[in-house]
Amino acid sequence: MANIKSQIKRNKTNEKRRLRNKAARSEIKTRVKVAISVAADSPEEATDALRTAIKRIDKAAAKGIIHKNQAANRKSRLMRRIARETSASA
Repeated sequence: MANIKSQIKRNKTNEKRRLRNKAARSEIKTRVKVAISVAADSPEEATDALRTAIKRIDKAAAKGIIHKNQAANRKSRLMRRIARETSASA
């Protein structure tokens, strides 16, 4: 355990950030899974779920939770996968 005042404060802020980042990453994963499942079930409703997932990914990249290139890769993979799902079921 740290006994320097500034390090104690740093540990507290790091823990707060870790929990906030963890929640945001979990939210991204959830939205991506929902978008994929909606695209498989009903392709006409896929655009709303896709838009929400992309919005969450962009927001995480803007806040520095994930890198901007990682966000671009995730969006690209998601859009390709949903395009395959909707064309296969159509």
